[in-house]
This record gives sequence, C-alpha cells and structure tokens, in this order.
Amino acid sequence: MPKLLVVLINYNHADYLGKCVESILNQSYQDLNLLFIDNNSTERDGLSFMHEKYDHDPRVTIISNTTNKGYAKAANQGIKVALSREAEYVAIANPDIIYSPEYFEKILHRLARSPKVASITGKIYMYDFKNNKPTDIIDSVGLFAYRDRRIIDDGQGMIDEGRFSEEKEVFGISGSCPTYRISALEDSKIMDEYFDEDFFMYKEDVDLSWRLNLFGWKNLYYPQAIAYHGRGTGIFQRFTKKDMLKNRKTLTHFQKRHSFRNQHWMQLKNDLWPNIFHDFFPIIFRKIMTPFYILFAEPYLFLEYFNYLKLFPRMLKKRSLIMKNKKITSKEMGHWFQSQSGYYKK
Repeated sequence: MPKLLVVLINYNHADYLGKCVESILNQSYQDLNLLFIDNNSTERDGLSFMHEKYDHDPRVTIISNTTNKGYAKAANQGIKVALSREAEYVAIANPDIIYSPEYFEKILHRLARSPKVASITGKIYMYDFKNNKPTDIIDSVGLFAYRDRRIIDDGQGMIDEGRFSEEKEVFGISGSCPTYRISALEDSKIMDEYFDEDFFMYKEDVDLSWRLNLFGWKNLYYPQAIAYHGRGTGIFQRFTKKDMLKNRKTLTHFQKRHSFRNQHWMQLKNDLWPNIFHDFFPIIFRKIMTPFYILFAEPYLFLEYFNYLKLFPRMLKKRSLIMKNKKITSKEMGHWFQSQSGYYKK
C-alpha cells in the first residue's frame, strides 16, 4: 500500500480542482494515492469532473457524501481510510492548493528523519487564481499563538524577502495544507476523533495542533517544500488587532460564528491552568473587550455564547480526557504563547 494518502475535500470548488489534482498526481514522489471526498456539494460540477477524468485511474478513489459533514468530519473520514490502507502519512488538501512537483518527496523525507514530528507544512505562498499565476506573498509558514490565545497563520500577507527560509518547530500547522503522521493522530485522538467533529469547520486545525503539542508531539515548518494556496477569505497581515478588525469584513457571518464559538471550545479543552494564570491579563482583557465589540459591530455573535454553553459538558469531558493523557508540562506548553511573532515588521 502507498505510504501517503492525500485527502482532497471538496465543497463547491469545481473551478480549482483541475490544477490541484494534477499537482498531486504529477508529484515526483509516486508512492501515494488520492482520496477525493465531495461533501455533498450543491453544485455537482466538481464531482462530475472527477468521475469523467479519474474514474479509471487506480490511484484515485472518489467518495460522494450524501450530507455536508463539515471539514472536520470529512477529514476524519479520510484519515480512517488512510488507516485502513495502512498508510504511514495522510495529507489533507483544500481544492485551492497547488503543490510544487517535489513537495511530498521533500516533506516525507523530512518526516522520516524526525519520528516525533506529528505534522508538517512547507512554505505556502498565495496563488493568484484570477490572473492564474503564483506570487511571492506568504499564505502560511505555520501557526503562531498570542498570549491572549489569538492564533494566526504566521507570515501571512508578507512578501518573501528571505526571512522565511529557516526551518523551525511551530505551534501548529494550518489546515489548508497539512501532512500528518498517522501514528501521531492515533495517539492523540479523543473520543475516536482526530479533528473535533463538533467544530464542523474553522479552528479544528488549531485545536488539533494544540492537542498534539500537549501529547508531546511536534509541528514543523519546512521551507524547502513549496505549495500555493488561493484562500477564498483573502491573504492579509493579521499580526495586530487593528489588522484583524480591518479585515473581518471579508468574512461571512457563517465563518465568524463558527470561528468565535470554536475558539471558546478550543481554549476550554486545551488550556492549562498555570498558563492561564501566567497570561491572565491578556486573556481577561480580550474576554472583557469582546462583548463590547460584538454589541456595536456584530451583535449576531451573542447567539454563539449560548451555542458554546450547549456543549459545555461535552467539552469538559473532552478536556478531562486530554488532561489525563497529556505528556508535557505547563512550562513546556507555555513558551508557545508569545506577545509578538518574530516575523512581524512595523
């Protein structure tokens, strides 16, 4: 069986599929298969395209879900297929990702050298689909965690002028282009879930990264491997709160609601009390200011406080399991929460 299964999750993104699938199947590393999961797209063009072009390709499996399972559940579905095929690694791909030809060869070679690395990403640039060309603008070089628990794609929106060339361990890996070691996912699953399916979508990648850290695994940024991402919500610098607020208008109510609620669930599940006390003032300041912002700018988000409370007992149960099985100390975890990214330039 192939060592790597690439899971491509599609929901109404037929326009991107051609470039994405070709970049996967034309890799220099050929010990891989592709699992295409259509998440009950309302537009059937993507599913039709895959059947017409790849039905007879032995490397490609096509699954058509009868309901929209959300990103997290569809990703878990793909991971379980990878496990059943005895793959060692699984990559989760968005349809607007384009991999460079040697991406997986470099990624898997690096993973093989470090058995404690659970997840890895290359240097992800923005792809300009409108003009059909790559750019030198960074999409993600891993996830960065602030002391107030805001998490961003580090480097996003910056032009690559050479400052992103150093390999380094990071807080986490963006869900747009991760590759995971399946044994690490098995080790860190909670209630038979890798990604938290209650999240549906948004922040599930951050939640998993946080848990992998707690369970003693590492997340790695590896700049020698290059990929490109269209990112429908846009590529913006998000280093400051001003940046974040300025660009919130690009997000839909659906995205904001799920991100807001899932952020609260994620902190409830994963944060350690000594780290909360250490970062008490940044955390509490954000907690106090957020309702005022919501009241005047996005009042519909108040409903998510109630949705958060609905599953509060379930999240406490998940927290109990995580705390019972965590491998690292609060000091080891605490160093990930910083005041400012090293990439930030005023």
